[in-house]
Amino acid sequence: MRILLVDAFPMVRAALTGLVEQHFVGARVQGVDSVAAARAALAQDIPRLVLLDLHMDGGFELLQEIHREHLLLPVVVISGSDDTEEALQALGAGAMGYVPERSDLNTLVQALHLVLAGGTYVPPLKPRADEAPRPAELAARVSDWADLPLTPRQKHVLHLLTQGLSNKLIARELGVSVETVKDHVAAVLKALGVTSRTQAVVVATQKPR
Repeated sequence: MRILLVDAFPMVRAALTGLVEQHFVGARVQGVDSVAAARAALAQDIPRLVLLDLHMDGGFELLQEIHREHLLLPVVVISGSDDTEEALQALGAGAMGYVPERSDLNTLVQALHLVLAGGTYVPPLKPRADEAPRPAELAARVSDWADLPLTPRQKHVLHLLTQGLSNKLIARELGVSVETVKDHVAAVLKALGVTSRTQAVVVATQKPR
């Protein structure tokens, strides 16, 4: 399994390479220090996963480019800040995981396992200060999961979404079809008044259970 690591700092690349190769049997990490080098590596061979430092020059543009040209190639943003706006922008641009720099190594490993299994890793996010995101508004109106306007099955689906599971994995967990899961997810989004799975997870991760 080849993993492309895009980070400008040699010490970070060395640390992440050692971590990944220690926890993922058969993993081979190719580290590059620039967006140009990343593009060259992608042109040569498509990896199984991309680890990207979003703060490097051209990092966000590379994320958008990968999502546009290699839709099925998962990207996990590393060395990210704790900024909720940045996390939502990265996930909205196609990242399948966002690991803030405050996260410990176990969190990073779990996030990579989750993404490689077809899921999405969304860290606990702070409410945004402005009034634009409806998830933050809804979070302010409800004190815990018991107050969320969802049926028990919908809450179960939301719980699985917070774990980053894909529709296929949720279907396997519930013993239903993928189409049924899509219906449940659509109902969750409608009930919460949000437009994406990421926004739904933002609401859920801010509420005690």
